[in-house]
Order: sequence, then structure tokens, then C-alpha cells
Amino acid sequence: MIYQTIFGQIKPPDALSGGLGADPGAGIGALLQLVFNLMIVVGGIYALFNFVLAGYAFMSAGDDPKGVQTAWAKIYQTIIGLVFLVGAFLIAAIIGMLVFGDAGALLNPVIPTI
Repeated sequence: MIYQTIFGQIKPPDALSGGLGADPGAGIGALLQLVFNLMIVVGGIYALFNFVLAGYAFMSAGDDPKGVQTAWAKIYQTIIGLVFLVGAFLIAAIIGMLVFGDAGALLNPVIPTI
């Protein structure tokens, strides 16, 4: 696929001719989707890491009530963070359904091009 502009012919690199399809705007949407997916995975790994550290702090607190309280606070904060992570997708799906008629409109963006 070769694009004609006022500067001449532009041929995309061979690496980009594969997985993005014929629509030039799909590349930006695919990049945004990859960034969103990476943020979800990083958030999940961070939550798992926090749960492990909070569990270790809970077990090592022994009879110290302040240590137990700190561990429980970390567990609650991690649960609240996961609720926000999931809630963001729920809100995006609801807004996409109300505004665009498609629940995945904001979750799978397509940038229209000329």
C-alpha cells in the first residue's frame, strides 16, 4: 500500500504492513489498546505484590497491634485500588453504551482518518 501526498509517494515500513490492517488510523487505536492492556497488567501485578507484602507484614507483626493495623490498612488500600481498576472499565463501558451505543467504543478506540 502506497500513499500519495503532496510530497510524493510514502511507503510504510515492512514491519507495519502486517498486523495493523488497511486502515491507517487503526495503528493509533492499536497503540492505545496496547497501552491500556499494559496498564491493566501492571496494576494487577502491583496489587498482587501489595497483597504479598501486606500478608508478610501481617504475619510478622506478631503481638504488635500497630503492625497488624498497618497490614490491614495496606490490604484495604489494595482492594480499593482493584475496585478503581475494575470500576474504570465499567464506567467506560457504560459511557460508551450511552453515548456511542457500543460498550466497547471507549475500550477499543478507532481513530478515523482522511
